[in-house]
Amino acid sequence: MQMTKPRAYWLCQIIGWSSWGLLNFAVLLMQSNKIAFTDLFGAVFQLAFYIGSSHFLRYLIKKKQWFTFSSIRLIPRILISNFLLGLLNYFSLILVSFLMGTLVVSVELRPPHILLGILAPAAMYFLWSLVYFTYHYFEEYNRSLQYQAVIRDTELNNLRAQLNPHFIFNALNSIRALVDENPKKSKSAITQLSNILRTSLQVDKQKLVLLQDEMATVEDYLSLESIRYEERLNVEWEVSKRTHKIKIPPMMIQTLVENGIKHGISKLKSGGTISVMARIEGDFLVVQIRNSGVYLDHKPITKRGYGLDNTKKRIELIYGEMARFSIKNESENTVLTELVLPKGY
Repeated sequence: MQMTKPRAYWLCQIIGWSSWGLLNFAVLLMQSNKIAFTDLFGAVFQLAFYIGSSHFLRYLIKKKQWFTFSSIRLIPRILISNFLLGLLNYFSLILVSFLMGTLVVSVELRPPHILLGILAPAAMYFLWSLVYFTYHYFEEYNRSLQYQAVIRDTELNNLRAQLNPHFIFNALNSIRALVDENPKKSKSAITQLSNILRTSLQVDKQKLVLLQDEMATVEDYLSLESIRYEERLNVEWEVSKRTHKIKIPPMMIQTLVENGIKHGISKLKSGGTISVMARIEGDFLVVQIRNSGVYLDHKPITKRGYGLDNTKKRIELIYGEMARFSIKNESENTVLTELVLPKGY
């Protein structure tokens, strides 16, 4: 049988208050070797009263929407309602004792006994309120996390989806002239393009990929670009084997490499060099991409390329403050793009 929230609520109500009633009954049993029927009836009545009155308090909390109140408004309401229920609890027991003929006026109506008789159940109502509000706030917090996760995944899917048409278009441009100029190389280029397309089509299905798989895609892409740029493009690699099994967002490095070629090397008549480096530093994976050119950070995103903005958003959504991304001019003619990602994510 599936445990629904109402069923779980009533189960907790009965078990919780019954435990409290049994504890009181045990104390009474230790104080007196003989338990009268009136004592048993009083214990059962108090148990039923606790369950009913706390349920009424729950109804009041939900109806008046106390969950939306600030602490300044909420705390006085909780304290006052707990005190009033404690007061009602005490005088209900007094009435039951009177009707059953067991009321000892000289004892039960003395001020210290009255005060203790009100504050003790009021404390139990306060404990009940504390548990109830704590559960509610944790439930709301979890619901909020789930909602944020849905929003985050939706935005990530949208960002990853942006890469597909953009990436395919640029890859096709890289081999467009190859088929006519050098048919012998076209077969190899088409195989590389096929690998790239397969990767791009898998982007929507994978949140993270192994670094070695990402680097294979980057290598295929740079091979195609080397055909287009010929001697104008020089590629350097420095990837530690220790980084191969670390997982990263798919096509993130490829997007940055593509950005370096498109907005750096392609603007230079003599071409330039692009280097890809990956290493481990403590608990982080450090990826550095250097390309010939100049980074103009004052340009609008549409002129710099959406790849950088896409990368920043994906890093923020996946890693939050645990990761860093930067791009700057390392020297007069070298741009450094750096990713620092937690390696155990």
